[in-house]
This record gives sequence, structure tokens and C-alpha cells, in this order.
Amino acid sequence: MLDLRFPTALQMVLGVAMAEREGRRSTSKILAMGLEANPSFVRKLMVPLTRDGIIVSTLGRCGTIRLGRSAEDITLCDIYTSVIEDKPLLPQRPEVEARCVVSANTCWFFKELAFEAEQASMKVLKSKTVADALREICERDRRNPEGAKPMMCRTQKVNEFER
Repeated sequence: MLDLRFPTALQMVLGVAMAEREGRRSTSKILAMGLEANPSFVRKLMVPLTRDGIIVSTLGRCGTIRLGRSAEDITLCDIYTSVIEDKPLLPQRPEVEARCVVSANTCWFFKELAFEAEQASMKVLKSKTVADALREICERDRRNPEGAKPMMCRTQKVNEFER
């Protein structure tokens, strides 16, 4: 079964960051609509994100969800480790009886391979922030016709347009 917690949490955090920069409210209902997901699933993912200071939620009629720290200070690795916790990137099979050279050695081999793959993935996720992701998304917005000049993305602050 596919684990969709990280891509869903990433989209949630990016949605909150975008709404925050545009001066719009963000709620679990709004996020759920954008994700085409159940609001209870969104609220479930909010628990670790809130615990780890990635998002902050206020209750009440005018309640909102916002980033817990600046988009520049939240790495994609922060989001990943928050919602995935200690689940391995590549879970391994249980050991089987050593009937041949392959069955006797696949377990340790896969464990080392999975460790290397996880380290490489974490390195990439640590190198990108929520601000970097929003910037890239705005630059490569699929809604723009090919060859057309990209639209200004409202995720950029006004002083960034003046550079």
C-alpha cells in the first residue's frame, strides 16, 4: 500500500504558505478541498506538523492554519520526518531461510542499499525549503501556455518583484 502522508503533508504546508503570503485564510476544510481529501485526514496530518512547529493552528470561528516558522526555515526533510516519523523509506522483507547464496545474503544487502537510498533522499530533502519549493512551483506553473512569459506568482513578496 502506498504511503501518501509525505506528498499530502507537503501539499498542505505549501498551500498554507501560499495562503499566508497572499493574505488568505487557511483551514482544514480549505486544504481538504485542494487535496481532494477528507478533512479528518488533513486534521490527522496536522497533529505531527503542529507538534514539530511546522504549522500553527488557531481555533474558533475565525481560526486559521499558518506556518509555525518562516518558509525559509522549514525544509522538506522537516515535513517528511514529521509525518513519516521512524518508518523506513524502503521497508525490507522478513528474513527467509538461507537456502542458497541469494537467500542467505539478500537481507543484509538490501538493508545497506536501503540505508544509502534513504541518506541520499534525506540529503535532497534537507537542501530544499518550503520557500524554494514555492519559488520553483511559481516559475514552472503548469497553467501557463508553453513559451508564454510566466505569470508573476503572488507567493513572492513585493520587494522581490523590484529586483
